[in-house]
Amino acid sequence: MAIAPHGAAGLAIDAQSLANLKLSAKINSNQSLPEVAKQFEGLFLNMVMKSMREALPQEDPLASQSSQMFTGMLDTQLAQRLANKGTGLADVLIKQLSGIKDMQSTAAAKLPAAAPIASTVRTSASPGIAPQTARPQHFVQDVWDEAQQAASVTGIPAKFMIGQAALESGWGKREIHGVDGSPSFNVFGIKAGKSWHGATVEVKTTEYIDGVPHKVMQKFRAYGSYAEAFTDYGNLLTKNPRYAKVLAHGDDATRFAEGLQQAGYATDPHYADKLARVINHTALKQMIA
Repeated sequence: MAIAPHGAAGLAIDAQSLANLKLSAKINSNQSLPEVAKQFEGLFLNMVMKSMREALPQEDPLASQSSQMFTGMLDTQLAQRLANKGTGLADVLIKQLSGIKDMQSTAAAKLPAAAPIASTVRTSASPGIAPQTARPQHFVQDVWDEAQQAASVTGIPAKFMIGQAALESGWGKREIHGVDGSPSFNVFGIKAGKSWHGATVEVKTTEYIDGVPHKVMQKFRAYGSYAEAFTDYGNLLTKNPRYAKVLAHGDDATRFAEGLQQAGYATDPHYADKLARVINHTALKQMIA
């Protein structure tokens, strides 16, 4: 149930009001953002006025606790009126908070995961450190249909493919993007070798050489959709002889992961362990039988 934010006539200055305001912003998200920003503006102005009041000499012999209380109330009302008229602070907050998602997407394009020895595949990304609970579930939903389709054609369990895509892309947070921010849909980190004649995108990634990570520029395959990415990944594993033994492990996630590392899919020395853990992630267990 959504919690209504404070009305324009009130100012969130006590602990309970601040707690409610915080909860409202969390639950109501964008709907409550203007009101939250307005309340913050009023709170900020009230703090400024209080600081200015305290900085003045306190020499009035007639001052009492009551008069000080009423002065504080007047300051609060004045701060709220100024906030209602607008000082520009709330508008700046709304603009900045509304653009956080776009900023994160742009930043994600500059933080691709690691790259492999193989000429066609890069190394794994580090599995997202403590990813948000919703992120894995959303990612699984985003690629669910494509994984099911690829599984029906290749015989590779859908949870294995989704798990590897999640590892390589950090549950979709570190997908490879072009310099213009366009998506490549390359959630498996497959590099563009000499045999690739399709679109490419070049980004800085990490290669492990003798167990030591090195930053290098690499070209990766670019697709028009997740469906194309899953199809290409399936072709890579089923048509390349080096991965023949990998597909013989059935539903054993650990052996599948170890087989990929032994076949040279990744240079990260801990790749197999990371992949097995991601495949057994709660989000996959809940959605994939």
